[in-house]
Amino acid sequence: MSKATRTDTPSPAPHAADSHDMIRVHGARENNLKDVSIEIPKRRLTVFTGVSGSGKSSLVFDTIAAESQRLINETYSAFVQGFMPTLARPEVDVLDGLTTAIIVDQQRMGGDPRSTVGTATDANAMLRILFSRLGQPHIGSPKAFSFNVPSISGAGAVTVERAGKTVKERRSFSITGGMCPRCEGRGAVSDVDLTQLYDDSKSLTEGALTIPGYKPGGWNYRLYSESGFFDADKPIREYTEQELHDFLHREATRMKIAGINMTYEGLIPRIQKSMLSKDREAMQPHIREFVDRAITFTDCPECGGTRLSEAARSSRIGGTSIADACAMQISDLAEWVRGLEEPSMAPLLATLQQTLDSFVEIGLGYLSLDRPSGTLSGGEAQRVKMIRHLGSSLTDVTYVFDEPTTGLHPHDIQRMNGLLLRLRDKGNTVLVVEHKPETIAIADHVVDLGPGAGTAGGAVCFEGTVEGLRASVTLTGRHLDDRASFKETVRKPTGTLEVRGATAHNLRGVDVDIPLGTLVVVTGVAGSGKSSLVHGSIPAGAGVVSVDQGAIRGSRRSNPATYTGLLDPIRKAFAKANGVKPALFSANSEGACPTCNGAGVIYTDLAMMAGVATTCEECEGKRFDASVLEYHLGGRDISEVLAMPVAEAEEFFGAGEAHTPAAHRVLGRLADVGLGYLTLGQPLTTLSGGERQRLKLATHMAEKGGVYVLDEPTAGLHLADVEHLLGLLDRLVDSGKSVIVVEHHQAVMAHADWIIDLGPGAGHDGGRVVFEGTPADLVAARSTLTGQHLAAYVGA
Repeated sequence: MSKATRTDTPSPAPHAADSHDMIRVHGARENNLKDVSIEIPKRRLTVFTGVSGSGKSSLVFDTIAAESQRLINETYSAFVQGFMPTLARPEVDVLDGLTTAIIVDQQRMGGDPRSTVGTATDANAMLRILFSRLGQPHIGSPKAFSFNVPSISGAGAVTVERAGKTVKERRSFSITGGMCPRCEGRGAVSDVDLTQLYDDSKSLTEGALTIPGYKPGGWNYRLYSESGFFDADKPIREYTEQELHDFLHREATRMKIAGINMTYEGLIPRIQKSMLSKDREAMQPHIREFVDRAITFTDCPECGGTRLSEAARSSRIGGTSIADACAMQISDLAEWVRGLEEPSMAPLLATLQQTLDSFVEIGLGYLSLDRPSGTLSGGEAQRVKMIRHLGSSLTDVTYVFDEPTTGLHPHDIQRMNGLLLRLRDKGNTVLVVEHKPETIAIADHVVDLGPGAGTAGGAVCFEGTVEGLRASVTLTGRHLDDRASFKETVRKPTGTLEVRGATAHNLRGVDVDIPLGTLVVVTGVAGSGKSSLVHGSIPAGAGVVSVDQGAIRGSRRSNPATYTGLLDPIRKAFAKANGVKPALFSANSEGACPTCNGAGVIYTDLAMMAGVATTCEECEGKRFDASVLEYHLGGRDISEVLAMPVAEAEEFFGAGEAHTPAAHRVLGRLADVGLGYLTLGQPLTTLSGGERQRLKLATHMAEKGGVYVLDEPTAGLHLADVEHLLGLLDRLVDSGKSVIVVEHHQAVMAHADWIIDLGPGAGHDGGRVVFEGTPADLVAARSTLTGQHLAAYVGA
């Protein structure tokens, strides 16, 4: 082979294709953005900072990423686009230099009981192929190991045209699936507590049924008392076996009751259809309470909670079944796969090995593949989604992350930073919305939005390097090197909450006394057992108010005013001042604009093209009928009140003609949790995760609970707001409450009266209390990972 000789000629002028090294945004006006124009360098790590509600997500997700995805979707055929989510074009003048955007957000994964960590990451699919090839005894194709595929068989005659004649042939088929027939692949079965359905010492005539909606004399009741299958005057405990079967389990039977055709069926199948098949959250409170009382979920006795059929569990590789493999901690499973030597399966084993190693590398080695995906926290769900991108061969794409350090201990943040830098070094553009100074510090480029939140934000306050940000006078720059110090004196407990023998998930018979009347912080690396201890061992109920990061259920018609119950006193105040009924002042009731039904916008569905939302011309987006807007309170109509930020509304309802104590109390709580910038009528669907949790906290503060349990309340909080939150926690404790916080933020740890540190590692390496005491003692001992990081943080 000959090689071309190299001559030292001057390098040619740069190629035109190399000049597109910026993502240019001009005139972005999405949500609260005020005509933002910036240039973001490609193939670099750019971090977007700013207070909660300053417009970071509006710029990164709703403008840059949304437009990239919309343009890619438009390259598919109209048929395919019909199955994809339709995205409207963002409010922006120019978007130039975009690359393919891959969004890794904190949306919780589906709560479907069939979805697990293994099915969400394709690890299960690879394991199924592995067992179908190497498992002994061989039981069938990969479908035979899937808990989502039932075993079915059938036979019958088919008619075929052959050589001009119609011939009938007998055909049969069978599919071997891995689904457990008892629990249908769910792993749990619901058992009905019969004592909650009826009082067996009474007869039906005496009103034995205790189910909501089954009142004596009602149709539901008469269906049983007048069915004729059993004596309605006989106590239920005296029924014969046949009578009890007809009462509880009889199949659907058509019959006449009081001259009306009705379908009779046993009490248990009837309740399962009418109550158990519905979404628990959508039930009325009294029905939900009955279901929680009457239905118990237990592991399926047939498959032991593994979801798999007996045949699927019987096939093994070296003594390990696929159920055992999925139940292993992923770090152990990775070692097991590494020990398999089968040349014919080498490519599959290598890919599976890489996927499992990615779990360990990203700090999720403590999970197991059979963990239901609905039980993952927002941070865990985001990291599970990251796994499919870590080994990707794609380059020159834009990765967009939404606070990837949520739920991570300072020890784990270093690993996450390494992963972000690796994605960048492969030639990708990495855009990160983040508040943690550890991640801001590794940025190549920083964009700081603000200066405030809501209408006071939406402008670029700073663009440049991290050093430049530190030297700037922006809110983020001033607080970047903030360090909380220990309190001079810690509070003395007023009592203790005893936890004995806690074994939820990976806890190893933990005994711990949680002091009451103080601010207690439970900490430890991700997966060490913090949530298991706090949520699994402290009984929610009497006097315990638990505020987690679960999504708020609500449509685009829901807003902070409806969610917190604030709208009720406001409507009553308007109704009283004007002598009309309160229903007129609800956009979801009589006061709604007839053209847009109170939505404020009219949605036009254009099939596979992006739907268009146009402001209603009748009410001009105010959502109310014109006649309703003629009624005033304190010189404002209802639409003007709903457009007010919380801080302004608190002043408005605090004194003067509009003085409404009930509304003022709710608004005071919203301002206390740092949501003073939210407008009362802002749709809940537009709130960030941190805003949702603080909205829940404001709602729960009205409850009479003595113990508050908070799950990472600093999620989504700017450095400047953490101080505000600490003040709120102090006020709660000073008012006689006990506050227990699961938290990774060192400022909250330093501010605690008492710290419970779990560990030393994650999964089966955790689950023990490794330290109990004051923050100062934790730093002095430096015996745990948390102690070392906290010492570095406070500069001890």
